[in-house]
Amino acid sequence: MKPIILIGMAGAGKTTAGKFIAQRINMDFYDVDNLIEKSENKSINEIFKQNGEKYFRKIEAEIIQTLPESNCVISIGGGAFENPQTREYLLKNGIVIYLEANTQTIYERVKNQTHRPLLSDNPQEKITKLLNVREKNYKLAHFTVVTDNKTIEQIAVEILRCVNLK
Repeated sequence: MKPIILIGMAGAGKTTAGKFIAQRINMDFYDVDNLIEKSENKSINEIFKQNGEKYFRKIEAEIIQTLPESNCVISIGGGAFENPQTREYLLKNGIVIYLEANTQTIYERVKNQTHRPLLSDNPQEKITKLLNVREKNYKLAHFTVVTDNKTIEQIAVEILRCVNLK
């Protein structure tokens, strides 16, 4: 089975749902942001501050290319799907599921998190702007699962239905 690839904004539930699903269907789980931090031996914030977003996106694209091409669940960073080559690669080689959440849900989920460099100043405004820019590409996913007001179990069931595992 192709990898299940979860895309969407920070706070949409990619990592939480990804871990839950991977455990439930006995597959490996990969969080691209965590893999970047391990490979660079720095936090995402440190990478952004020291090397900039362009460098971060380059490393992100490289790591995505190294992930297994079957039987796993992958959570990618909110901006990774903006890269045309990465987007094409993921759509071709995986089952891409957009975890959609409205701006208020995203804000409530990330407002106390300090490790989100793109949401550090005026997060509600930035969430709205980022979502407006990214949504056209997110909508290219094979499936969309709305995560607003849903439990992790409800989200997981919907994702598993998308990939015919429930």
